[in-house]
Amino acid sequence: MPPIFQFAWEELVSPLFRRPFHEQVAALCYRGKGAEKEVLLITSRDTGRWILPKGWPMEGKNSAEAAAQEAWEEAGVVNGKPKPDPIGAFTYDKELDNGAMARCSTKVFPLRVKEMADEFPEACERTRTWVAPDQAAKMVNEPGLKKLLRSF
Repeated sequence: MPPIFQFAWEELVSPLFRRPFHEQVAALCYRGKGAEKEVLLITSRDTGRWILPKGWPMEGKNSAEAAAQEAWEEAGVVNGKPKPDPIGAFTYDKELDNGAMARCSTKVFPLRVKEMADEFPEACERTRTWVAPDQAAKMVNEPGLKKLLRSF
């Protein structure tokens, strides 16, 4: 096959085999400053691994507001006000309810926590813990999230 045809073939066909990214939002909940700073991790409902509160965009809310809503529902963060701009993003593969895999790109919004509730929508389904950002980076699985936590 001539090189020009091979290049065109790869350019035309390879995108068909790439899965598109599904956008998600996450809240990087934190408290304290400097060496005293801690971040909040919660367990995933399905695997029990440590994650940030995260979910899908919500109609009627911008991405930062949707991240704050997830922080309430999944971790009990009350009156959290996220920064309007993400500090970064990470990718991971998520298994959907129908068994299909979705590639997700998750924008991360910092959210200072001043108050937490003991009762919240997913309290019975999650465990939550406060840890230093470096320790959190060791607890999560996603390489991009590890990097974000270490730089936070």
